[in-house]
Amino acid sequence: MYALTLTAELNGVTNLRPKDTAESPFWYTFTVQCTSCRETHGNPVAVSRFETNELSGSRGEANFVWKCKNCKRESSCSIKTAPKPYEQGEPPKLQTVIEFDCRGLEFTSFTPEGEWLADGIESGTKFEGVDLQEGEWYEYDEKANDEVSIKDLSWDIKRA
Repeated sequence: MYALTLTAELNGVTNLRPKDTAESPFWYTFTVQCTSCRETHGNPVAVSRFETNELSGSRGEANFVWKCKNCKRESSCSIKTAPKPYEQGEPPKLQTVIEFDCRGLEFTSFTPEGEWLADGIESGTKFEGVDLQEGEWYEYDEKANDEVSIKDLSWDIKRA
């Protein structure tokens, strides 16, 4: 089991999470490496916890099935948990976002593409369409009459 973890400085917001529902699935974007030949796939791959693919030889299914172009070995990954909201804290601390079970592959890096959500700490304002691809996000909370931000994002993939 592996975990996608995040450390980030949240100011005025909390409950940072991907918008990930059956109606609007989030596609987690990773760089993938084969654990057999250690070849890193040239293009990022996207995984949704709501999509399943058959494993060859009717060995079941997984959220992501991949065949290494170098050694031809089939590998798979399944997301095991719904995303956990990242809570604001002082100082910012490492928190798990999702957990996944990989067989024959490793995710080596994560790109936060897609729509994220956050909630205003004081106001309860629901922020939608949070874009984290630039590594930071700034907005104004009308109800709290103050600027809110998410910055200093550090993503990591660790053994769970």
